[in-house]
Order: sequence, then structure tokens, then C-alpha cells
Amino acid sequence: MIKVNNLVKRYGEIRAVDDTTFTVKKGEIVGLLGPNGAGKTTTMRIITCFMPATSGSVTVAGYDVFSQSLEVRRHIGYMPENVPLYPEMRINEYLRFRAKLKGLRGQEITNRVAKVIDACDLGHQHKRIIEQLSKGNRQRVGLADALVGNPELLILDEPTIGLDPNQVRKVRELIREIGRDRTVVLSTHILSEVEMICKKVIIMYNGKIAAQDSVADICGGTKKQYICEVKTSPQKLKETVESIQLATNIISEPLKDGWAKVVMHSLKDTVDLREQIFNVINQKGWTIRELDVKSPTLEETFVNITSK
Repeated sequence: MIKVNNLVKRYGEIRAVDDTTFTVKKGEIVGLLGPNGAGKTTTMRIITCFMPATSGSVTVAGYDVFSQSLEVRRHIGYMPENVPLYPEMRINEYLRFRAKLKGLRGQEITNRVAKVIDACDLGHQHKRIIEQLSKGNRQRVGLADALVGNPELLILDEPTIGLDPNQVRKVRELIREIGRDRTVVLSTHILSEVEMICKKVIIMYNGKIAAQDSVADICGGTKKQYICEVKTSPQKLKETVESIQLATNIISEPLKDGWAKVVMHSLKDTVDLREQIFNVINQKGWTIRELDVKSPTLEETFVNITSK
């Protein structure tokens, strides 16, 4: 659905997007992640024909975004971070206006507007003036606008920004539903949302692609963390587990009531250290109240990748 090859966007000497290459397959829900200034929004604007690139190529559904921009736009629904709504219009009026701009006519406009109003849960307030809506409902209008042209590809830049937890949950459910028959690319700082709805993740850093894969495979590339809580001093606990040959990055700390916690990684992530940890501590006669292995979350992996 999307093919980006060696994409570059310069602002003077600054490369906002620096030789970026990735693909998005039809039917995927993809999270485009990165810290502020990583190049996410610039990349989205180039894909959606809002901004020219300095060099490189981008195609959407086989059409070139630079030479065939009108065809590309017919396949895309774009929701920018700050949705440019007309505050004086009513929801249904605005969506009919936007549908006409996107080439729909007659009964097709009525049908599509009714469908997106229902999909975005705006039916009970479709005659309200946009200016009177909450932030969450304005975001829903923006999403309905992106959907009204019945696009194959939906690109959402920070769709949950400024929303409360209940509104975030509803938008997440809506994106998951939309993604059943469309390709979706979304940018967000809420990484737990990405874990729940995205099949693939692309992490940008300093304009480059730092990582791209499924959520499971990206997180699997970071070492597992072993955690053990024992009735002893932190120093003794640390010295004991240091005898484990494959243990590395060992950190111990005191807990309440004479307990201590140690955290470590394995030099070989294919080797489970729990049995060795248990054995060396058991030989000391100490009481173990917790011994666990923790796979890294997407947030932990993201921090690890973008802090190098």
C-alpha cells in the first residue's frame, strides 16, 4: 500500500527525514513512533501530498505522490494532529461539505455521511455546532472527515492527543474496528495503545528508521530482565548472583524489613537464568519471595532504542 524509498527532507542543513525506507502492506495497522522532532509528522505530510520531499520516492497504492498526487489523495484519509475544522458549522453540514470536496455526489454523500457519523458515534449530536464540542468529540469529527471519502488508507497523526482515558479507549476501539478493512498508519506517544492495536511498529529517531518490525519482534530484540527478591542484604545478594557466569547488568537495592531486590540480564537471551539464580540463593539458605523474568514492554524498548 505504501512504499517509501530513500526519502530525504531537508530544511537548510537540517535533515528532518534522512534516507528513510519502509513499506506498509495492505490491511496492516502500523504505529509510526519516535520522540518529538524524529521526523514522523514530516514523513506523514509527504506521504499525504501536503509537503514535497527533497529526494527519494513514495508511492501509495502504486501511485507516485509527487507526479500523481490527485490519484494518491483519492486513496487517503488524513487526520492531522490539529484538525482544521470549521467551528461555526454543524457536524452534519461540515461532513457533507467535506464529502463534496472529496468528489462524492448526491445520494452517495448522504449515505457516506450517515455511515461515518454512526461509525464515529456522533449520531446523538450530529446537528451540534462544532465550536460547542468537547476536545474528544472534535477529534471524532476529524476522524469522520478522514473516513468520509471511503479511503483505502487512513493516516492519523496523534489521534488521541488531549483526550481523557475514556475518550482514548473509545478512539482506540474505533481505530481497531476501522483497521479490519483498511490500512492504517498512526502516530502516537501512547505506546500502550500501539501494543494493543498495531501489527507493526516503525520507530524513527533523528530522521532515520531506528527499528521496524512486529511489536513482539521489536520487544524481543531487547534482553529479558530477571528480578529476584530475597531476605538478605543488597550487597550479599549482588555478590552471590555475580557467580552466575551469564549474569550481567546486575543491580541490587534494599527493600523494607530486611529484604533486598536484584535485577539482571543474561548475556545469552536464549538461556533462562531462573534455575541458576534459585540454586545459588538456595545454597545460602536465604528465603526467596519472588523470582521472575520480565519481557520488555514497547515503552522500555522505545526508550532503549531512542536513548542510544
